[in-house]
Amino acid sequence: MDPEAIAEPRTGESAAAAALAAATGRLARAAVESARLDAELLMAAAAHTSRAPLIIGAAHIDATVLERFERMVARREAREPLAYIVGYREFFSLEFEVCPGVLVPRSETETLVETALDFLNGRLSATILDIGTGSGAIAITIAKNAPQARIVALDISQVSLEIADRNARRHRCADRITFLQGDCFTALDAARELSPFDLIVSNPPYIAEAEFATLAPEVRDFEPRVALAGGCDGMDFYRKIAAELSRWLRRGGEVILEVGAGQADAVEALMRAAGCLASVRVPDLSGVERVVRAQYAP
Repeated sequence: MDPEAIAEPRTGESAAAAALAAATGRLARAAVESARLDAELLMAAAAHTSRAPLIIGAAHIDATVLERFERMVARREAREPLAYIVGYREFFSLEFEVCPGVLVPRSETETLVETALDFLNGRLSATILDIGTGSGAIAITIAKNAPQARIVALDISQVSLEIADRNARRHRCADRITFLQGDCFTALDAARELSPFDLIVSNPPYIAEAEFATLAPEVRDFEPRVALAGGCDGMDFYRKIAAELSRWLRRGGEVILEVGAGQADAVEALMRAAGCLASVRVPDLSGVERVVRAQYAP
C-alpha cells in the first residue's frame, strides 16, 4: 500500500485561514489587544513552527494541529498569558522558557538590562547580584552580553529557579550564574565569597495593594502574586534593598532598579538615604521613568 494513502491528510489552507479568522474574532471579543497576532502565534506553536512559515502558507496544518490550536485559543480567550500557553517569551532577542508560577519577562525590563550593560562596559570583571530573578531573563541577558560578569541570582520561588537554571543552560552561561533560593538577601550567606558586589540589579515586586483590581486579567489572575505585590504602597522591596546596601554593595558600586510609573522619586530618595549619590533616572521606550540608577558612595 502507498504510505501516502494512510498518512494523515493535510488540512486545506482555507480551513487553516478560517480557523485563524475565527480565533481572531474570539480573542478580539475577549478584549485581547493583539488578537490577530496572538492567533497566529498560537497556530504556529500548535504546528511546532515559527510564525513566518504560517504567514506564507508553508506550515503543515492538519486536523491534529487544529485541535491543538483550538485548545490553546480557549486558554487565551480566558485571558491566560500567551507566554504560558506557548511556553516561552522573547526578551532582548533571546528566547526564555516560562510557565505558570513564573513572572513573564516584560519589554520594559530591557531598559534595566541596557542600563546594567552600560555600567559594565569596559570593566574587566564584575560581580552582580540579581534580586528576584524569575525566569532568569535579567541575569542571563547580562551574562550573554558581558562575559566578564559573575552573577548571583536570587528568587523565593523554587519553580522560578528551576526554569531560570534551564534557561541559563540553554543559553550556555550557567557556569557564570549561581542561583540561590531565598527571600531577598536571606540566601546570600552561601555566596559570601562573591560579595561585596559591584552591581545590584532588580525588578522587584512593586504593585501597590490597591492597584491589583486595575491590572489586566493576564497579570491579576494568572501571574504569581509574590512576584508582583510590593505591599500597601508598592515600596516594600525597595526598602529591603536600601536597608542592605551597606552590607552587600561595594563602595563605588551601583544599584540599578526597575520602578513602576510614578515611583522614581520615592525610590531615588530611599537610595540616597542609604548612601547613594549621583542617581539617574532612565526612561523606557514609552517615556516612563522606568529605571533608577544610583552609585553607592557613603
